[in-house]
Amino acid sequence: MLGQALCRAFAQGFEVVAWRSADLDITSPAEVRSKIAQIRPDWIVNAAAYTDVDGAEAEAVEACKVNALGSRHLALAANEAGCRLLSYSTDYIFDGESRTPYGESDRVCPINQYGRSKWIGEDYIRTFCRRHLIVRTSWLYGPGGEGFVDTMLRLAASRPEVEAVEDQVGSPTFSLDLAAKTKELVEHDRRGTYHVTNSGQCSKYEFACRTFELCSLHVKVRPVPSSRFHNPAARPSYSVLGNHRLKQDGIPLLRPWQKALADYLESKQ
Repeated sequence: MLGQALCRAFAQGFEVVAWRSADLDITSPAEVRSKIAQIRPDWIVNAAAYTDVDGAEAEAVEACKVNALGSRHLALAANEAGCRLLSYSTDYIFDGESRTPYGESDRVCPINQYGRSKWIGEDYIRTFCRRHLIVRTSWLYGPGGEGFVDTMLRLAASRPEVEAVEDQVGSPTFSLDLAAKTKELVEHDRRGTYHVTNSGQCSKYEFACRTFELCSLHVKVRPVPSSRFHNPAARPSYSVLGNHRLKQDGIPLLRPWQKALADYLESKQ
């Protein structure tokens, strides 16, 4: 999903070499080093990840191979080839105990294996690649993948009522908006860690309600606690990312999540 959005964004003004997972196994240090050395790009943009949050609880080693060691291999190869490395991270590196948006320098405390693997990956990138950019985002949806929006629409097509969690709050982020802002950061050669999400926040319940409202679907949404689903992985109850560095650097924030969602749903219709 994100890889497709990035290819679309960078096609204007950049020469893009796009690899699928079948083309490059980032868990293989020799393969990563060889591929990067052949091309020696200005930027490596890592949109590869193990993203099955619940699956990571049972497959913690596999999640770490991709999210942590994969990032390490890319960081070492980038540093050796003199490339800049951009990689994506997640709101799930935080524990959700805050009730104000998390800043880029706030204390990290992941509460599930997925979050731990992403945080270790961040640490490897900072350690082994001098010229790096880490972009943390949250609740991603968009064309090319099944995020929360598409899941809700699929469920609504077969039932008059759906359940949505009311005690998890975050910032829904449209993949095309994230890709466009990523390109802007790259063009200005930004370094370090940035939080990039659409503006505003909501619960999963509010997110589902707005989705059906914009689609004019008469589907009842029943608010339920997260404990209702008995998921293997714990989720932070509050994981809103404050886009503090964007503000500090005078970079325009992404538009409100409601407007981005409306555009996405209009494009689907």
